[in-house]
Amino acid sequence: MKSTSLAVLRISIGLIFLWAFADKAFGFGYATTSNNAWVNGGSPTKGFLSHVDVGPFAGTLRSWAGAAWADWLFMIGLLGIGLAVTVGIGLWISAFTGTVMMALMWVAEWPPARTTITGEPSLSTNPVIDYHFVYAVVLIAVAATAAGNHLGLGGRWSRLSFVEHNRWLR
Repeated sequence: MKSTSLAVLRISIGLIFLWAFADKAFGFGYATTSNNAWVNGGSPTKGFLSHVDVGPFAGTLRSWAGAAWADWLFMIGLLGIGLAVTVGIGLWISAFTGTVMMALMWVAEWPPARTTITGEPSLSTNPVIDYHFVYAVVLIAVAATAAGNHLGLGGRWSRLSFVEHNRWLR
């Protein structure tokens, strides 16, 4: 039962990353409209980062909005993390890169702030624990428990010779 629960948790978090990639790439009309889809010339980072108005890194993060390097890194990260976690391979590197991504997004929303740069309420509901933190903890938990071995390809993946020689790829 524990293995199945962890596998479902792993697949769920993987699909969250895959959905974010798909919606930003193709603009299904949830977080991203069709006109703003990456395939239609939109920027996956511009909408979020250009509206960062809280925290000590707001100016830096706004300057990254719409930069090609930021768009590519973000989309490769969403797709890579999503695919690897969903199928249960490369969980250690996915947990590391996903945690870095979530930390950067946490910094962009800066939950400790009560007000924005303009003095408006930040709408933060918790100064530390938000969904970015929870997603990072889930990624680490599924990697630490080898949750890719159940209902996933983790077992087969870990037996590949290049993975056996490079344990960080587990």
